[in-house]
This record gives sequence, structure tokens and C-alpha cells, in this order.
Amino acid sequence: MGEMPTFEVGARVRISQRHPVGHYRVPLYLRGHDGVVERVIEPAGIDNEEEAYGRNAGSKLHYYRVAFAMAQLWPGYAAASRDSLRIEVFETWLERIG
Repeated sequence: MGEMPTFEVGARVRISQRHPVGHYRVPLYLRGHDGVVERVIEPAGIDNEEEAYGRNAGSKLHYYRVAFAMAQLWPGYAAASRDSLRIEVFETWLERIG
């Protein structure tokens, strides 16, 4: 409890490109793409992916609401350029960029 968030609102992040075996909650179409943190989800929580496999030692990190431009995710996307997707992602999947 009490861990401070690693990322702040406005931070540019990239979703990790790893492809672990098992049930993970980060969609494949987001992996390797860049987004912007819109919200830090409080309070910090356990990594439910690791907890499902009995590998969590009880440490807590944060989830973040991250926004992605639809045109970046879907080549040839033909709607408004301001269209975006938002999703909550656990801290272990995020890499700081720029």
C-alpha cells in the first residue's frame, strides 16, 4: 500500500510488445502502440494477471487510463482524426516514451 504512481497524467507511454502465454488483459492490437495517460486510477492495486497464476507477492501498482488515436491503431481508419480509444492498463505493461 502507498506506492506512488510511476506515470503522471499527460505522460506519453507505449504498451509493451511482449507476448506471454496465458490469459492477459492487454489486447494484442494495442501492444507496441503509443498513447497518453489520461488518468491515474487510485488506489493502487495488485496485478490481477499475476495473481491469477499465484505469482503476486502482494506488491501494489497502479492502473492508468490511456488514450490512443484510432488512426494509429487501425491503418486506413477513415473517420474523424480526433477519434480515440481509452482503456485501463496495469503499470507493468507501460513503457515511458519521449
